[in-house]
Amino acid sequence: MKKSILLLLASVISVFALDINTATKAELVKVKGIGAKKAERIIAYRKEHGKFASVDELKKVKGIGNKIVAMIKAEDEK
Repeated sequence: MKKSILLLLASVISVFALDINTATKAELVKVKGIGAKKAERIIAYRKEHGKFASVDELKKVKGIGNKIVAMIKAEDEK
């Protein structure tokens, strides 16, 4: 797995990468399944605990579960 955690986001128009460790709230809400509250929780977790060491660590954020993590991993493998 890459040192920098990337979320690959596919849309009808484009594909772009997002670094979960530096992403803003506006960038995070573009991820399917992550709304404003979850984005705020991700940022708060990151501020309190530092950078995410793995995608699985996102499960420690309230509201982020296996489904979202599995989707992120599947996109990362593409």
